[in-house]
Amino acid sequence: MGKVQLSQEGVVFALAVAMFAVFAVSLNNFLTAGNLIALVRSVSILGILGLGMGLVVIGRGIDLAMVATMVVSLSWVLSMAQSGTPFDTALAYGFLLAVAIGLASGILIAYADIPAIFTTLAMGLVIYGSGRAFLFEIDVQNSPTGVEWFDFLGRGLLFGLPMPIAAFAVLAALIALLLLRTRFGRFVYAAGDNPLAARITGLPLRPLIVVQYVVSSLIAFLAGIVMAAAVSGMSTRVYNSTMIYDVLLVVVLGGISLSGGRGGVRNVLVGTLLVGVLLNGMTILDITYTTQNLIKSLILLLAIMVDSFINPRDEQTSQQSQGDI
Repeated sequence: MGKVQLSQEGVVFALAVAMFAVFAVSLNNFLTAGNLIALVRSVSILGILGLGMGLVVIGRGIDLAMVATMVVSLSWVLSMAQSGTPFDTALAYGFLLAVAIGLASGILIAYADIPAIFTTLAMGLVIYGSGRAFLFEIDVQNSPTGVEWFDFLGRGLLFGLPMPIAAFAVLAALIALLLLRTRFGRFVYAAGDNPLAARITGLPLRPLIVVQYVVSSLIAFLAGIVMAAAVSGMSTRVYNSTMIYDVLLVVVLGGISLSGGRGGVRNVLVGTLLVGVLLNGMTILDITYTTQNLIKSLILLLAIMVDSFINPRDEQTSQQSQGDI
């Protein structure tokens, strides 16, 4: 008999299914229509953001500015729409802002050689502060009324699926094709696996890094559109929540290696499922916000430890990541 090989994504998927079954049996409000709709919305936003984060992490980066990009770009869009700017025009401005944010992060990381974790952490603070100072004044921006496609995106159904989940599924398929069927995707995996070797073989490493962060920012912008459509607005308080750590939890728990070059969309899907069910169950159990954060942080730490054992870096890679090469 052949050996059954356990993968991290397989274990995580099994845990998600088991957790869903336990919550469905033990929690009275878990299978209600209202709760499942809330679960779908939260899962779709986390999943979309996880796709962007996963792409960057596969390329051996990290984007801690994603939530700031989502919040500020959409708050600006909605603020302009409330002031009389046509919604499509406002969306175009928000799109350009997201591109500019991705370009700035990518250029600083690729050409100034500033570590991604510090660049994107600082960029998130700059984006949020600039947005509050210059682009909009109030915390909560309401979505415009009478925009049919936007209303449909938030509340409609596509082949029986709520549109936020359908949007997540379509984007997941597109990112999977991008990673597995294009030269760009092969370059991302090669750069993440061994940046030095990729550079020696002539891979355009610096432009590739910039493109990754632009794509990540645009995915954050798309996540903001879906979120604003689903909840009829955007609250800047989301930036001060733990959402960015939830996104990291989705990526790492799903099995995308922080050492780069490994993982894919399937890992994001299983990570999203588990984290979404976990967060929803803890909310119904009325676990305090502080305790929820403690549980999530412990799970994230455990996932990082597991990743370090499953995907150890070789000596050359480790030296490079520390700046010794």
